[in-house]
Amino acid sequence: MPLSEHEQRLLDQIERELYAEDPKFASTVRGARFHRPARRRRIQGIALFVVGVALLVVGVMVKALWIAQVPLASVFGFLVMFLGVVLAMMSGRHPAGEARGGRAGVKSKSSFTQRMEERFRQRFEDQ
Repeated sequence: MPLSEHEQRLLDQIERELYAEDPKFASTVRGARFHRPARRRRIQGIALFVVGVALLVVGVMVKALWIAQVPLASVFGFLVMFLGVVLAMMSGRHPAGEARGGRAGVKSKSSFTQRMEERFRQRFEDQ
């Protein structure tokens, strides 16, 4: 569900305040390091797909790799291609917190929320 204009403005304001107050934390949270594993998996999936295509073609061309009229290298190549496509497609599906699945993501999310609330309270108590 998209945010309303008011909610979007509040979110932008909170983000600006976070950058102003703690730029190191803000850059860590927003940094590209969270996107690297997804990009790496996508590249690995594409590479697997290319290797699978090569195996598929080699398996059809080289009759010595056939066993009982079945091109085993081609079948294996197809499976590698399929795995590569699945890996590439699933790399960007879940954010980092949901990638663990189940309750682990919920616990880390709630502990993060608790830490942020505690920091928020400390700011007002220190003033």
